[in-house]
Amino acid sequence: MALAALAIMGSFALASAFSPDWYVLAALRFGVGAGAAFFFAPALGLVASYYPTGTRGPIIGLYNAGFSVGAGVGVFAGAVVGVAFGWPWALAVGGIGLLLMAAGAAAVLPDTSVRARARTFAEVRAAAAPVLRSRPLWALALALTGLWAAYYIVAQYFVEFASSAHPGWSLTLAATLPTVMILIEIVGGPVGGWMGERHRDMRHVLLLFGIPSAVAVLSVPFLPFAGLVVLFVFLGFSDGVIFAVLYLIPSYLPEGRGEGLALGLALINGIQIFAGSGLAIAFGFLAVSVGYTDAWIFAGLVGLAPLPFLGWVSGSRSADPKPVAAPEDSRAGSIGPTPSDGNPS
Repeated sequence: MALAALAIMGSFALASAFSPDWYVLAALRFGVGAGAAFFFAPALGLVASYYPTGTRGPIIGLYNAGFSVGAGVGVFAGAVVGVAFGWPWALAVGGIGLLLMAAGAAAVLPDTSVRARARTFAEVRAAAAPVLRSRPLWALALALTGLWAAYYIVAQYFVEFASSAHPGWSLTLAATLPTVMILIEIVGGPVGGWMGERHRDMRHVLLLFGIPSAVAVLSVPFLPFAGLVVLFVFLGFSDGVIFAVLYLIPSYLPEGRGEGLALGLALINGIQIFAGSGLAIAFGFLAVSVGYTDAWIFAGLVGLAPLPFLGWVSGSRSADPKPVAAPEDSRAGSIGPTPSDGNPS
């Protein structure tokens, strides 16, 4: 599933290079986005399946950091190729790269597919129901939606904000800060996964980095350049930490193990993209109507406000790494490894 989605992304991206007009280009880029939506959660579930409980945290963080590497390289390489040869070549290079990655992954990754009998729609719905109705998964998604929006706002709006609030800055200088944030995520992801596997309650890691991150976003309009450099370094690192832990937690929930993991991750990702994008749009309206200062304060408060939802996610460290079938198991809902996994109690 994940490799097929990657191939679909590459095909649509390559086709985008031959778009005759903007409307065709928009339709083809929609196809790229659809492929990305089908890729992220199954690929993350595949990554988790390769590593046992207690060891997969840094790998999940590294996987998530790969998107930051791709974003940094893609923006830079795309701009260089686009300026030198034109935007169709930039799109073509991206599409060819994705297709090559899909072929390479198919050749290198171990085959974990299993043959199973075809299931009816009712059976599929019954298997998916515990995941889709999971209070911990919904609470986890909602708790971090505000921070998802805050990080997205910083990455997307800061250059425009800097051009109005700091007219003496060059475009390159303003764009450097969000780029630094994206690149620092590469370090924060594996570190966050490592912390998540070793901390008694992973929610504490989320709060430890989430609350200061929201305050940092709130302070953007009040800081000089030197302060912003420190702020963006911290935001990049905390972004990597938070989302590594966010994607690690479902693998410890009973409803998020086995084939339910990919669906649980997709549920979280879908909720955050849908709600977080709306909050980012609201930030834009506020920036236009009342000014950037109030808009940044809004973004910071949005990051803080949903964090209490973490209270609906159990923080017990006594999770059984084996699949949980019996609902009466008193450990259901826990999100940490047992001492038998080699982690400190």
